[in-house]
Amino acid sequence: MCLILVALGNHPDYPLVLAANRDEFYDRPTATADFWEDAPEVLGGRDLEAGGTWLGITRTGRWAAVTNFRDPPQKSAAGASRGYLVSDYLKGTGTPGEYMEKIHERRKSYRGFNLLAGTAHEAWYFSNKGGEVRKLQAGIYGLSNHFLDTPWPKVVSGREALASELERAKPDPWKLFTLLGDRAVVPDHLLPETGVGLEWERLLSSRFIASPRYGTRASTVLMIDQSGKALFLERNFFPGRKEGAEVRVEFQIEGAAGREVLSRSDG
Repeated sequence: MCLILVALGNHPDYPLVLAANRDEFYDRPTATADFWEDAPEVLGGRDLEAGGTWLGITRTGRWAAVTNFRDPPQKSAAGASRGYLVSDYLKGTGTPGEYMEKIHERRKSYRGFNLLAGTAHEAWYFSNKGGEVRKLQAGIYGLSNHFLDTPWPKVVSGREALASELERAKPDPWKLFTLLGDRAVVPDHLLPETGVGLEWERLLSSRFIASPRYGTRASTVLMIDQSGKALFLERNFFPGRKEGAEVRVEFQIEGAAGREVLSRSDG
């Protein structure tokens, strides 16, 4: 996952709005979003190589997402799969703050990461590349492959675009996909210098990434309204195809109705 935009308490009817792109090599085997057979409470895509996930939500409203921290010298360093940072939280029962403190204690077991975890009404952030566990206040946040709200151009412009959409009486999830699908490459003088070389800095500067071997594999929109109804939308992308599978799941968080999927469709 290389771009996560999240709004907490910024809309009167939607305490949580999240829009995210997962970027990965095309040859890494991946399952599209679904409820997991081995953890039926969990909804999300799955990394079939290591078994974890980059983003997911549970029927009780627990959600989490992770990005790698771009640091080329650490590429060869061993470490547990960062996808388990998300899946272990989703399968657990502790509060997001408690979970983050546990991860803080085990931070050296993983290569560089940024982790967001929360519920419909709260969110926490931690990176093992620096800083302490942080509970987020109401606001709009952007995360790529550096620290939360590092002002990379696609993070800044993404936050601004999300803020604009949240001015609507009812945010349009399809507009959020348009936001995520922006392929504009940033001018060279605005590019960060992260040690991957100019060609890759250019490629990775757009919100939606496309190249022969690496690119945006999935775009996800997650919205939870004040009544606790969750809307999860995912679009998957594959090289050589205009579109892949599209997943739509709606369910009521908690309560008797929370055990039933209200709507699901696969395109």
